[in-house]
Amino acid sequence: MKHQYVGDISDYRKYALLRVLSWGGVNRIGVCWMLTPSDGSSDGGKLAYLQQPDRYRQFDPQLFDILAHAADEPDRRRLQSIEDSGAIAGAAYFNELLPDDAAGRTGFMDRCSSAFERADVVFFDPDNGLETSLPKGRKNSSKYLYLDEVARFYGSGKSMLVYQHFPRVERRAFLASCMERLRSVAPDALVWTFTTAHVAFFLAVHPESPARLAAAATEACGLWDEGFIAGRYGGSSRHARPIIDSEICA
Repeated sequence: MKHQYVGDISDYRKYALLRVLSWGGVNRIGVCWMLTPSDGSSDGGKLAYLQQPDRYRQFDPQLFDILAHAADEPDRRRLQSIEDSGAIAGAAYFNELLPDDAAGRTGFMDRCSSAFERADVVFFDPDNGLETSLPKGRKNSSKYLYLDEVARFYGSGKSMLVYQHFPRVERRAFLASCMERLRSVAPDALVWTFTTAHVAFFLAVHPESPARLAAAATEACGLWDEGFIAGRYGGSSRHARPIIDSEICA
């Protein structure tokens, strides 16, 4: 995540999903921004939707207004604006800058784990998504979440929501690959995917999590039309079928 992304269309979808999963703060969400420095690019410039309230405000009017206010002035396009707005009820935030070096990253994850000791679900918001072939500790490795980190938090009993940007590859195969990798480190999780035009979110619900989290995920599947967020339930890893077909969970 970068400050320059605050308020763009993917941000809107992300917070809308988190708000539903939180169930008004009943499900305690820990937001790990995985913050990286702004890079001077035009990424995060997808703000045209804010000029189309008749089309987009309906999905979450309160959130739409919060983001319109945050995006209205450059100084307000900061993650602090989201945290202070109360957009995600009862959420806790970990907003340190994530370094590339391995030792610094380990310390970051240690502090994040301590900060979210009471969270039901931890949301990881890397710039790109799950690890690729880039080794941890290399330049730009801060843009990825690594599977051993997923295993660590899941092993501590946490459910997890993970942001994933779509690369320029065939999406069905890509989603299937991501799911297989997640299942390799969260073998008994209940899994949902939430897909949008540009990004996906993977939700792995730990069997020790409150049943209300799975209920909120199920609710999210039927809340919006597929042009905004499409949710699909994939079952548990041992009995799951691919979640890349057109079946929306009931």
